[in-house]
Amino acid sequence: MTDAPKDRPLRRGWTTGACATAATRAAFEALVTGAPPPDPVEIALPSGRRVAFALAEFARADRETRAGVVKDAGDDPDVTHGALVRALVRRAAPGAGVSFLAGEGVGTITRPGLPLPPGEPAINPVPRQMMRATIAEAAARLGVDADAEVEISIPGGEEMAKHTLNGRLGIVGGLSILGTTGIVTPFSCAAWIDSIHRGVDVARATGLSHVAGTTGSTSEAAVRALYGLPETALIEMGDFVGGLLKYLRNHPVARVTIGGGFAKMTKLAQGRLDLHSGRSRLDLAQLAETARAVGADEEAAGRVRHANSALDALLIAGAEGVDLAAPVAQAAWRTAAQALGDSETEIEIIVFDRDGRLLARAPFRKACEA
Repeated sequence: MTDAPKDRPLRRGWTTGACATAATRAAFEALVTGAPPPDPVEIALPSGRRVAFALAEFARADRETRAGVVKDAGDDPDVTHGALVRALVRRAAPGAGVSFLAGEGVGTITRPGLPLPPGEPAINPVPRQMMRATIAEAAARLGVDADAEVEISIPGGEEMAKHTLNGRLGIVGGLSILGTTGIVTPFSCAAWIDSIHRGVDVARATGLSHVAGTTGSTSEAAVRALYGLPETALIEMGDFVGGLLKYLRNHPVARVTIGGGFAKMTKLAQGRLDLHSGRSRLDLAQLAETARAVGADEEAAGRVRHANSALDALLIAGAEGVDLAAPVAQAAWRTAAQALGDSETEIEIIVFDRDGRLLARAPFRKACEA
């Protein structure tokens, strides 16, 4: 990632899947021809667009060839920006097709519910299709069979994966090789939302009937203490409550808890489904009207309207004996229920303070009752 000047558009980057495909193409061609691979090496993205990647490394042995590409995430704050994505390619028996292995820093799937079964390398379906297609294209041009064993590695990937949701999803040992288009759109947060969806899939596949989406570690710990939920039931949704609820609409579970701090739950109460401070604002005037509706006098409501923050507003109301968290929880429930649609899923909202103490709760009710 680079610091983008404010006077230019944000620069797009490449997914780990695109980088792995380029490294695979280079390694396969060199293995077949015995000559150095083309540099830069060209591949086709799923859209059909052709793009070229510079090689960062190349090495050849008798029965295998290795090539590497450094990932450029553009202006996206991606944990894998600058990582070396390496492909080690070996010839396979005729008719064997293309198989995949997880090398250093690439994870292995251990839980059901993901697009690939347990035991498989965490190389997602689209990157696999891209690698198979580029091998087939190269093989046709070189007049050989498209049979190969491809081992993808990312040195340092196991440490990088600690900053992702892979552990929660049951992907152990490293990163996932991701991407559906080959292109990273800056600040799209697509990887996080995809992890939320995969978390729901894992919970459903393991038979869980209750999942909890939380905005951060404090609310997650508090919800876990309340219910004793297993790790697979805990969905770290962050600011993307809409991403979670809209997915649950079509991939339901019986019960859903949404938990978070007062400020973010107030945004949800005010109809926001993206709770990020840069993408949605807390409306203090609306919060003041809420305070007035539950008993605040004009002077107190005015101070809430001009509060420095949501926490300040909560303290002002509390000093006047007004419970502001309770109506926020109820309004947040209505927003969440509407996002779930005409669903039989039971949903609750829990509002916590910064120390994880419960401030208010809108109890479980079916979303279709909204």
